[in-house]
Amino acid sequence: MSSSRYAFSIKPQEAILILITLFWGGTFLAVQYAVTLSDPFFFVGLRFATAALAVALLCLKTLPGLTMTELKAGVAIGVSIALGYSLQTWGLQTIPSSQSAFITAMYVPLVPLLQWLCLRRTPGLMSCVGIVLAFIGLILLAGPGDNLLALGPGEMITLVGAVTIAAEIILISAWAGKVDVKRVTVVQLATASLVAFMAMIPAGESVPPMVPGLWIVALGLGIFSAIIQVTMNWAQRSVSPTRATVIYTGEPVWAGIFGRLAGERLPLLALLGAAFIIAGVLVSELKLKRKKKALSQIDSATVD
Repeated sequence: MSSSRYAFSIKPQEAILILITLFWGGTFLAVQYAVTLSDPFFFVGLRFATAALAVALLCLKTLPGLTMTELKAGVAIGVSIALGYSLQTWGLQTIPSSQSAFITAMYVPLVPLLQWLCLRRTPGLMSCVGIVLAFIGLILLAGPGDNLLALGPGEMITLVGAVTIAAEIILISAWAGKVDVKRVTVVQLATASLVAFMAMIPAGESVPPMVPGLWIVALGLGIFSAIIQVTMNWAQRSVSPTRATVIYTGEPVWAGIFGRLAGERLPLLALLGAAFIIAGVLVSELKLKRKKKALSQIDSATVD
């Protein structure tokens, strides 16, 4: 009786992450509105400039201690952030926010795939199953009309954005424990802003009219991005990466709900594809739990 009672307990940190994920899902609609007022790279630059300023104000005392390692880590992660969010914002010009959210969620099963390709770390069985499920879901979700193997430009751009987000996660893991979280956060957000602004030149973008709606969305999302980053860094001190990732799986679900409320209608086949992607994300994260459980059982059997 007691074990089942504790099985459903939620830590305060986990409850906050769930709340963050809910609002996070709503940002896709806000970004989709923003790209009607601005080109994607300028909006991403403005958004992360606000976020960098907000975090910098919170850690003015610690910034002078910035090390070369933290600078390198922040720049590398910031470039990945800029590419991921810029491509996602670009894709939102041609695909619904709910569809974008589900395709972006593929970064979770893509992480072990990239680790295998770049770091030669062979993914486990559950990771492989998750990758296959997520890929099937992508085809069902994004395949226009009767041609399920054809991805449109918006879907392809968003998928490449998901790959860069997966790269960001790998880079964060590579420097975890070696840097000060606050200082690195400021560098990565500032870098993301600068890269996005610089990308305006080859993309042929110009500064749009700074109407109140654009300022409100950019400033709001910028401050919210800063809050998300700080909250995630705080909460994940006591929440395992596996459990946190499962919580983050709710992001595209909430995005789909908000999109539905806003009038978006995904066809039945696309909804089935979204379900496959969520299943792939969850399955790919089950491997760690199962491994740990198996190891603990082996240890207990050895002791006995």
